[in-house]
Amino acid sequence: MMHKYQGARWLTAIKWVGTGTGIIGAVLVASNVGMVGWGFVIWAVSSASWVVAGYVMREPSLVLLQGVFLAVDLAGIWRWTLTS
Repeated sequence: MMHKYQGARWLTAIKWVGTGTGIIGAVLVASNVGMVGWGFVIWAVSSASWVVAGYVMREPSLVLLQGVFLAVDLAGIWRWTLTS
């Protein structure tokens, strides 16, 4: 059975970017090495990637979740990089 998004390599790439940047952002924040601001920047890339993927796949719950995460990421960027 063929998946309806099979052949959409750009969508697969976006999902892997979202996954990889999510992991890297989590490691940066959790490791407490003074790179929390960059962790939020990388998380923002992850969240934006998943918003795009969720929109294309017509998954409103994923779009909502990652949209809220993106707002939190932007607040973290403001708090940890722009005001410090």
